[in-house]
Amino acid sequence: MEGKNNTRRSNRDNNGRFVLYAVMAGFCVLALIEIIYGRIQSQAKQEQIAVQEDIQEENNAQIVKDLEDDNSVSDNELPDIPLQGDISDSGENKSADNTTAQNAPSAQDNQNGSTDTAENSTPEQTVTNDMQIVFMGDSILDNVREYDGVAYLISQACNARVYNMSIGGTTAALMTDEQFNYDNWTSLSLLGIVHAILGDIDTKIFEPYQAGKILKECDFSKTDYFIIEYGINDFLAKIPNSQYDNNGELRNIDAPHTYVGALDAAIGALHNAFPSAKIMIISPHYCQFFTKDAYVGDSYSLDYGYGKMIDYSLLCGYVCDINKDKNVMYYNTIMDSGIDAYSADDYLEDGIHLTAAGRHAYADYASRLINADFRKNE
Repeated sequence: MEGKNNTRRSNRDNNGRFVLYAVMAGFCVLALIEIIYGRIQSQAKQEQIAVQEDIQEENNAQIVKDLEDDNSVSDNELPDIPLQGDISDSGENKSADNTTAQNAPSAQDNQNGSTDTAENSTPEQTVTNDMQIVFMGDSILDNVREYDGVAYLISQACNARVYNMSIGGTTAALMTDEQFNYDNWTSLSLLGIVHAILGDIDTKIFEPYQAGKILKECDFSKTDYFIIEYGINDFLAKIPNSQYDNNGELRNIDAPHTYVGALDAAIGALHNAFPSAKIMIISPHYCQFFTKDAYVGDSYSLDYGYGKMIDYSLLCGYVCDINKDKNVMYYNTIMDSGIDAYSADDYLEDGIHLTAAGRHAYADYASRLINADFRKNE
């Protein structure tokens, strides 16, 4: 009995070894097949690369031959592509509190900006635009002028030739120490820009800025839209929002030194000079204010004594209402730009100035308003 058991045990061991050997042999065969297949693939790839190199060499040789045979085209005949869109600023910008402006690049440095004048281009190079837009504003329009600046984005969306006369840090109204005197004008404000366009004042004060260049080159009579964007600096500079206080009492201050008075005077002067042009007024957008790193309030809470910034925005709408007969349009950024307390982290880089995303949102609605008005019969 014991011998039979040993025999069975021996048979089982032999069978196990046979299976093990068979498995190992199978793995060896698979490995060998994989090695051979890999070598075949490698060889085929090398042959393919060699064929592509031969073809490329033949193509290069043909190109060289063609260039040698064709002497009809010279570098001097390659056309210059005219620049389009926004016109860049130069010079020092003044600021009010935390609305400090950046020095903007010159028009020559702005490869995506507008040409200074159409006369600089040959007829073949002239870009056909559907409309002409003149911007007047502060650092919201001035800080970033190319690629994704607000004025540039609007120029692209509306196929418009743009003249950006914005100067960072400026206000709509005259500052306290600035007098409404044509003979001795010193203000870079909205009223200064408007009266410079109309030829009422000496424009030398604008020469350090792109506005000075535009004043000499732009035919303002061809303007389809004047866009006016001010208010944040008026609020921060503690300029009264109007001649009347919250009780309806008349303040001891003349209209040009107030936000409402300056907007109203600018609209009237522009409409009288260019009655067919539209005037878009852009209200101050939602802002958050900080002292160093401390939050001190927003458009709905901070008050310097002449009302909260939301009051400036609301009065901006009031000015538009009383000037409906003067081709005035209103862009209510508080309601329509998408910039608010919920989107502030994405749209505001310092509580005031716009991020790239904020500029796109801001410009998008303005462009829709302009296109809807300009193309309403299409």
